[in-house]
Amino acid sequence: MKLAEALQERADLNTKLEQLRTRLQNNALVQEGEQPAESPEELLAELDACTARLQELMFRINKTNCVTVNDGMTITELIALKDTLNLRIRAYRELITCASATARRAMHSEIKVLSTVNVRELQKQVDAMSKQLRETDNRIQALNWNTELL
Repeated sequence: MKLAEALQERADLNTKLEQLRTRLQNNALVQEGEQPAESPEELLAELDACTARLQELMFRINKTNCVTVNDGMTITELIALKDTLNLRIRAYRELITCASATARRAMHSEIKVLSTVNVRELQKQVDAMSKQLRETDNRIQALNWNTELL
């Protein structure tokens, strides 16, 4: 099984577990003399099986990510890089938005508001980080489809 397939299965299992939780809640109580639409015991058994499979996949995915190296970086390191680039880009974009919103003055006697940062330079940095993010994501995706799950 390829790493990408395991990641897809993990996502499917997370969705299924959320649905099972809802179904369990919906069948937890019934009026006296009535039967639940679904057996809570069967739903719990299915939930237990799904969580066991999810645990196995998570272990194998994490192990694969830690030992698979590409150009000197593990997949885990690439994921950390991707996550931190996303955080930095978001913060820079928020700063650019704030710094670009200069107040308009109706009269010369009103207080003038100026940006404290070079918006043009920050935008260049965001563009460079965005390119690095795309390239990193492409590397991760390629590794996911070319790496066998351990």
